[in-house]
Amino acid sequence: MQIHVNTYPQLHNLCWNRPDNAVVDGQEALGLYERNWRFVEADKICPDEQKLLGVLVDRYGNGVFMAA
Repeated sequence: MQIHVNTYPQLHNLCWNRPDNAVVDGQEALGLYERNWRFVEADKICPDEQKLLGVLVDRYGNGVFMAA
């Protein structure tokens, strides 16, 4: 699963140190969310990004979101 970070505002913010057109795989995206959840504005996650996060947790996290 390849994810264009520009498509998802909170993920894009987590990838501040990457090029604007960065693409990450699903496992890497889930890791970014989990390790950096404290920087995510959860109340501002759009429905598409919520859906992505759910898919990532199901597919790569075995249904468990391990936010630090």
